[in-house]
Amino acid sequence: MDLMTQYMGLKLRNPLVASASPLSWTPQGVRWLADAGVGAVVLYSLFEEQLHRQADENVRLVDASTEGLAKPFLHVPDDDVDEPGNPRHYLSVLERASSSVDIPVLGSLNAVAPGVWVDYARAMQDAGAAAIELNIYYLPGNIRISGREVEERHIDLLRRVKDAVTVPVAVKLGSHFSSTGEMALRLDEAGADALVLFNRFLQPDIDLDTRTFVPQLGLSTPTDARLPRTWIALLYGRVHASLAATTGVETSVDVAKYLMAGADVVMTASALLRHGLKYATVLLDGLEDWMQRNGFATVGELRGLAAVPADADEADYERAGYVSAVREANMSNYGLW
Repeated sequence: MDLMTQYMGLKLRNPLVASASPLSWTPQGVRWLADAGVGAVVLYSLFEEQLHRQADENVRLVDASTEGLAKPFLHVPDDDVDEPGNPRHYLSVLERASSSVDIPVLGSLNAVAPGVWVDYARAMQDAGAAAIELNIYYLPGNIRISGREVEERHIDLLRRVKDAVTVPVAVKLGSHFSSTGEMALRLDEAGADALVLFNRFLQPDIDLDTRTFVPQLGLSTPTDARLPRTWIALLYGRVHASLAATTGVETSVDVAKYLMAGADVVMTASALLRHGLKYATVLLDGLEDWMQRNGFATVGELRGLAAVPADADEADYERAGYVSAVREANMSNYGLW
């Protein structure tokens, strides 16, 4: 059984990728993931806010220690260097992890707006990142910001990073666009080497005792896979970028469904956090067993089998599916099915 695949031009031994999570906080964690069998690892995310804090601290230290002198460079302090949120520590983990495993290790930038993080994209490349994933987490709180402005931020961010590095760049984006397909096409045309579908945005709850919003980010469930799987099926064959699935992977069946929709790789973190690192082996063994029982010898043979046909009208295709689903649900509820 051949599970080999390609992602952004990178050759992977299988399509299962460990997405950014606390599991990859250390080089040892990355090695454990590699030993568990995943095809690649996305290192935990370095957040833009951490870069801003580091830059502000650099300026403060330089101003305090070189008053009245020229300031040709910024000094990175040694204190707290071992903290996961420290940018210098992140690059150290990336360098040690990428040199200790025989699978690609991707750097992850969780960014909002162009700025100092562009330099860190280049630093990630220099530290050994096989590729960089831009995890664009941006929900505009200002209700006067237009949708086009939000889209332009994504495009500008991608272009700046592409100009700064030579390794492949993936864009992990959310689904909240007025035209998700057009946004995918624009990112594809702007040079995205992969589209990762989709980022799950924070959905806080309300604490009735404190009368405040409480940030919550739960692990995904298989139901969460339906939206990204739909869009992967729609985009397959219509963009040049690789397609990565993320969210809602719990069993090998979920992996197979994503591949059949057209995904080049399937990313997971929630399942590994729930069941442990060795669960990657369970997912891969289950995928191989399913492929064998269904007559597939390679991943390429099943990829895209359930994608929307290239000659189909996408809008009509989706509308027909919607009407059919509603009709069946109504008939079932009323005992007519």
